[in-house]
Amino acid sequence: MAGLQNFIASMNKAKGFARTSKYAVVITPPTNLEQLASLRNTTTIAEGTPFQRSFDSGPSNPNASTMQDLSKQIGQQVNLHCNSISLPGHDLQAQDMQHGSAPGRQMVTSHDYSGTIAASFYLDIHMKERHFFEAWQKMAVNVNTHKANYYDDYIGSMEIFQLDGNGKITYGIKATEVYPTTIGGIEYAYANSNQIATQAVNFQYRQWYNMTADTIAQYEGLNSYDFEIKIRR
Repeated sequence: MAGLQNFIASMNKAKGFARTSKYAVVITPPTNLEQLASLRNTTTIAEGTPFQRSFDSGPSNPNASTMQDLSKQIGQQVNLHCNSISLPGHDLQAQDMQHGSAPGRQMVTSHDYSGTIAASFYLDIHMKERHFFEAWQKMAVNVNTHKANYYDDYIGSMEIFQLDGNGKITYGIKATEVYPTTIGGIEYAYANSNQIATQAVNFQYRQWYNMTADTIAQYEGLNSYDFEIKIRR
């Protein structure tokens, strides 16, 4: 009984458990879009209007203006519609070191940020979230010439926050050099008449680091819709 009371007291002091349903995400796409300004594109993204594309000469790449409009119009929506995401891990690589006949030791020789960040997004009726990531991928490779673009031109960043029951940030990480490697397929079925369509996206990143208390403090008092506004000021 004492053990249970101590456990309850400990959790009350810690203000409860972290909940995997309490989180916020801020995705910042690339800002260097000048190289795309001369590429042909007939996409229109007026608010409330479906995307209109011309495929008479093959798939199009987004120009600078289009990508900026995408970021402005649906950047906040993409963050709000993130219905699941994986918090990345960190690995230490160790190697057996032995001196003479003494028992060996596993000693750290390097470290690695392995794996990708897997996320899923609710799709609106115009599939804007999917278009957003398609446009981002086209910043990495020209779909007409099949040539890869410069690395710095298609990398962005991502923040993932743990929230408490009141929406206050208790933990945060920032992943750097982020870009979407995989846009997953979507399965359609008449039987799923009431199911909301979701888009799976895997992100590659170079590394992540813990956000400091001072960095997190700038988000205090903001709801998830305001995160995007705050980070871009």
